[in-house]
Amino acid sequence: MEKLISKGFIKSSLIYTLAGTLPLASGFILLPFYILHLSTDLYGALSVYLVFSLLVQILVTFSFDTSVYIHFHELKGDPEKLSRFISSAFVFMLLAGLGVGLILTVSGDFVFRMVLSNKNVSFYPFGLVSVGAGIFQAIFKVHSSLLQSREKPELFFWSNVFSFSLIASLTIVGLILYPGTLIGPVTGRFIASLIPGLWALFRIFREFGFHYDFAWLRSSFSFNAYTFLYQLQQWVINQFDRILMLFFLLLGDVGVYDFAIKCLIPIELLMNSLHNSFYPKVVSTLIAQEEKGSVPEVNRYYHGLTAVVMLMVCGSILALPWGIELFVRKPSYQQAIDYIPYLALIYLFRTMRLFFSVPYGILKYSKPLPVIYFIISSVKILGMIVLIRYLQVYGVIVASLLSVMVEVILLRMNMKRFVFRFNFFKIVMAPLIMFVTIVLLEPTVAKFYPTGMHVLYVLSCGGLLWWAYRKELKLINPLQAKR
Repeated sequence: MEKLISKGFIKSSLIYTLAGTLPLASGFILLPFYILHLSTDLYGALSVYLVFSLLVQILVTFSFDTSVYIHFHELKGDPEKLSRFISSAFVFMLLAGLGVGLILTVSGDFVFRMVLSNKNVSFYPFGLVSVGAGIFQAIFKVHSSLLQSREKPELFFWSNVFSFSLIASLTIVGLILYPGTLIGPVTGRFIASLIPGLWALFRIFREFGFHYDFAWLRSSFSFNAYTFLYQLQQWVINQFDRILMLFFLLLGDVGVYDFAIKCLIPIELLMNSLHNSFYPKVVSTLIAQEEKGSVPEVNRYYHGLTAVVMLMVCGSILALPWGIELFVRKPSYQQAIDYIPYLALIYLFRTMRLFFSVPYGILKYSKPLPVIYFIISSVKILGMIVLIRYLQVYGVIVASLLSVMVEVILLRMNMKRFVFRFNFFKIVMAPLIMFVTIVLLEPTVAKFYPTGMHVLYVLSCGGLLWWAYRKELKLINPLQAKR
């Protein structure tokens, strides 16, 4: 029986992980079509509209994508209460979407003209269309979270595949029919959000009825408010830079910057997939402990994750410039080659962040997180404002690196309920050595001999990892394994 459960659990985890990566993967998969049909200015405008749409999604969702999971398991024994809560949550989001839509319809053009003056980014029509897309994206996202809570991996998978297919196909068709405009990608994404969103609403109200019980919702608001604040802070840290850049830089600079980030999506996909694959084991191992602290079994997962990401970072710095030069014919997009080595370095710190953030979720220790992420958001924004004036796009990248470094330090320093025992060299020092090496060589020697230095990064990373894991490698006996 345990074996069957284990197989089912593994299968479900793989389905959720694969389907969960589709929204992120779509940004990478659609890159060739964006590059072919859009200038860097138009691509920069598109990135701003997508960031704005994501903000609307967060506002309308109001963290019900997270709280619905908790309340489902609390109320699943009482179908009537569960139906009232689920139905009320979706009615609330519809009302929130209506309110946000009305407010932005009236004030959106004024805000865009005030904030984005002299930029080719206007609220009408694409900003308004992005609002609609964000509202229906919110509905579909919470419905997907509910499917995951109810352990329906097949429906979760196929609904997300359907949504992804709509986004990709409508965007590509729109770009072909209306090249050199944002009609295709913006309108296509709205239609691709509308159809799954309406389908999700139909399923919810057909199964749970139409209720609006504010008393049940109010019991969830305190939890929602904290998570909502966290999601807004994550939006500021990860997305707001595209908008803030417009105060200081050209729209084309935003497009090149966003293109460079999208080129590195495979690192994030691999990192998240690997982490999701072993995270349930990490949780079960640490929860079973009386005294919460790091153990070798858990540490080994993060040692391996760090090593893989280090190799991916160095490999991307070597391969992506070659790939862009070979396949991207527009010189304006090729400017991204200069930014990729520095943007890739951010991932060296994200593996540390994953390691040091584990206890916060397991111990449900959320009290310091709003303050931590307020500091991180402030570092990112202030860093950008100060540095962009002198370093242009590089100023945004430096601010991002500073913020992720501060995040790692604060997560480590503020966790007092968990005893960290880990190999400092494998988790922290090895990535830092590669970071310093690349930061020192990239703007100097690599400027004149890029390919040779990028090959050297890969070889140095391999040698560093061999030295760090030399004892483990000696234990591997190929002849014994062959038998």
